Amino acid sequence: MIDAEIRSEERFSRLALAYESEEEKKCVLECVDRFTSGNDLELETYTTKVSNGKEVLVLEYHDDMGRESGDIFEEIIKSLEIKVCH
Repeated sequence: MIDAEIRSEERFSRLALAYESEEEKKCVLECVDRFTSGNDLELETYTTKVSNGKEVLVLEYHDDMGRESGDIFEEIIKSLEIKVCH
């Protein structure tokens, strides 16, 4: 199961997606690429390993004046069929 967490402040938004298997990782990476490519926002990403064998992909937008990242994050969450987002 893919877990999601969103954090948003003035001009800053972050979406963290935690996954366990290689299949989930592939699904997350393909989905993120589909919804983040082709826009003018500058995206920062990094991956980290956490306990229980999970890995987390973090997407961050800085200086998001129009809050466009919220729509992008929503599309990613819907596409990955994530029901609960913290």
